[in-house]
This record gives sequence, structure tokens and C-alpha cells, in this order.
Amino acid sequence: MKQLDKVDRQILQLLQDNAKYTIKEIANELGMTTTPVYERIKRMEEDGYIRKYAALLSKQKLGLELVAICKVSLKEHSQEDMQAFEQQVSQHGEVIECFQTAGDFDYILKLVLLDMQAYQSFMCDHITSFPNVKKVKTSFVMNEVKCTTQLHF
Repeated sequence: MKQLDKVDRQILQLLQDNAKYTIKEIANELGMTTTPVYERIKRMEEDGYIRKYAALLSKQKLGLELVAICKVSLKEHSQEDMQAFEQQVSQHGEVIECFQTAGDFDYILKLVLLDMQAYQSFMCDHITSFPNVKKVKTSFVMNEVKCTTQLHF
């Protein structure tokens, strides 16, 4: 795996700004021709620096008004129990992020839902019904101060 140079990093920053940039647009921005830009992007995809391309959607336009942060503690902490929880959580689109953590809780989940009723149903039908869940503590987002997908390196 080749190390990233300054041009690779510039390409990655441009793609983070707008993944729909064409090879030609990136080449023009960097004062390069298209072939080396294409080859660099292809290499960074193959090496795993670029995992995928995605569209960022508006939660509000889609009517998804509630964002909840759930801290979850498990009863048992064997590798098998934790993998089972992770597999169960991964099956639900309402969970957009899941982090295994150290500290008072084992996992932190970020949920995006229609409203409080959808949250209540989801918790009762899914999270609290998972066999190994001991405790859930939820906070609700009042205002999203910063939300980005861009990495700075």
C-alpha cells in the first residue's frame, strides 16, 4: 500500500467536498491531466482509502424529526454475546451509528426516527427485547450543532 502524498490528500479533500466531481473537474482544480488523477483515485479505492461514495440526505425533508443517542449496557460480555448484539443492531436502519465503548456503557447508538412514538415502538420491539440488554439510557438531540462526514488529515 503506497503512502498518500500531497496530491492524493488534495484529491480526497475534493471528493469529500463533492463525491460527484468528475475526474476532469478534479484534474482542472489541481492543474493536472485526467489520466494520473484517474489512476490515483483507482489506487486509493483499491487500497481502501476510499471505502464508498454516498449521498447525504436531509433528515428533515424526509420527515425524520427525532435523533436519539442511546447508551446500552449488556448483561454478559463474552465475545459471542457482544457479536450477537452487534448483529441484531446492524439489522435495523433506524440505527445509523453504533460504537462499542469503554466506560459506563458498552455501546452508544445513534438513532434517526420519525418521532417519539416511533422511538418508543423501536425500543420496546427491538433494543430492550434483545436478550442480553441490561440497561438503556437515552438522550434526545435538541439541536445539531455540527454534523459532518469529512475527515481532516
